[in-house]
Amino acid sequence: MHRPKILSIVGTRPEAIKMAPVILELQRAVGRFEHVLVSTAQHRQMLDPVFRAFHLGPALDLNLMQPNQGLADFTARALTTLAHVFAEEAPDAILVQGDTTTVMTAALAAFYQRIPVGHIEAGLRTFDRHQPFPEEVNRRFVSAVGDWHFAPTDRARTNLLREGVPPQFVFVTGNTIVDALRLLPVEGDFETVALRRLPLHGRRLVLVTAHRRENHGAPLQGICQAVRALTEAFPDVAVIYPVHLNPNVQSVVRAELGRCPRVHLTEPLAYPDLLRLMARSHLILTDSGGIQEEAPSFHRPVLILRETTERPEIIEVGAGRLVGTAPNRIVAEAGRLLSDPAEYVRMSHARNPFGDGHAARRIVEILGRVMGQAAPVSNAPCAEATPAAA
Repeated sequence: MHRPKILSIVGTRPEAIKMAPVILELQRAVGRFEHVLVSTAQHRQMLDPVFRAFHLGPALDLNLMQPNQGLADFTARALTTLAHVFAEEAPDAILVQGDTTTVMTAALAAFYQRIPVGHIEAGLRTFDRHQPFPEEVNRRFVSAVGDWHFAPTDRARTNLLREGVPPQFVFVTGNTIVDALRLLPVEGDFETVALRRLPLHGRRLVLVTAHRRENHGAPLQGICQAVRALTEAFPDVAVIYPVHLNPNVQSVVRAELGRCPRVHLTEPLAYPDLLRLMARSHLILTDSGGIQEEAPSFHRPVLILRETTERPEIIEVGAGRLVGTAPNRIVAEAGRLLSDPAEYVRMSHARNPFGDGHAARRIVEILGRVMGQAAPVSNAPCAEATPAAA
């Protein structure tokens, strides 16, 4: 029996995290599929530690990252290189996840060669093509050329149907981030020596991550000013901020917060340590998409440092709140959660809207069906997620 050949394409840390459960599931289904992991290494330094955390390694490492790379330059390199890879490997399908430039170029290269594209985490929308930039346009593009759309939620499915994607090609699976959280331990001490040495005893820990392109410049300065004000207003608060490697982030954050008491700036962390920080945090401030999905699994309130989100489910269930980047608003909303126990309990006890931890299995079962390797599977919406940690 012919085993369909599937290439999974990843280039950044979030892609690797969310693709890892699917890749592992495909590896377990070796009798049904031939699988090849391809890395563009769009973000080399932050990608490789994720592969190590999940005990994965790419069969093909394209090593496309260059210092200070621009979007157009990377797009051109990725499109050309991936087109050659697909011509040589002749896959029966490719899988991509999310909305990065790697995802967009892989989908386009496959489309040019009439190779089916499976899109994991399809259907997320802010309906503002500049927020996030360029991700909103990337994911809309992949929805236009993709063949199988693995939507994480019912809302994502509805977005795709409204754009004219045929319903028989849209599958609600849950979000694979919940699967990924179950694969990694959060118990025990930090792997990073610098984290173990921080004076955190008796402190309420606030985790901050901010790096998005649309927040570069004045918005990021506003976020940093809010962080500094929070530590001044609440003497028992300590902040940990893993700072993205992008020079536009490093320069602002270190200038604004480098000498601020109880604000601990770290290098980007290994993913297991980031999860341990979330589990130990009292509150999370972030402009990250992935952390919006991870925080509800740990029952940690999250304030979203953006003007809009493609994950409105977290707002609807009450686990998160959009606060933008204005310092006064960030301080007011964070201060409320640090001062009002009832409000904190309400947010921290909200249900997880992103799935039950079995999304990867559903995706592989659906691939088996559409590629003729298995009996039909249910397309019913997934159940509520089980918390990854107390």
